[in-house]
Amino acid sequence: METPNGSKRSILHICTRETIRPLRDQVLRLHGFDVDSTLNHTEGLSMFWARQYDLVLIDVEGETGIPHAEKMCSAIKTAQHQQLVAFVCNWRVAILTDCPDEILRTEFDPAAFAQGVQDIITPTA
Repeated sequence: METPNGSKRSILHICTRETIRPLRDQVLRLHGFDVDSTLNHTEGLSMFWARQYDLVLIDVEGETGIPHAEKMCSAIKTAQHQQLVAFVCNWRVAILTDCPDEILRTEFDPAAFAQGVQDIITPTA
């Protein structure tokens, strides 16, 4: 998906699951997004400081992943309150946290995943 000036929308994808991260990255790229990703929250924050993103997408693997995701979300929102942040998680995690701007459910449907991201970062006219 491109912005009105013709550049691709950029996404920072943080996902600690080695097998899922590259699949999601590819789905997003196939749908026209520019994607940077990492397996590590600390590296994700470093990447965030180095570049501006339209969306920071944080995978939350189960309830045990909530503290790491919320800490990262809080650091990002404190530094840049306008930054759009979304968690990718299951329904249970979604009801246990309120940090991000948006929640994407993790049912593995690549088209629905890409559409969910597109709905979150719709271009401004």
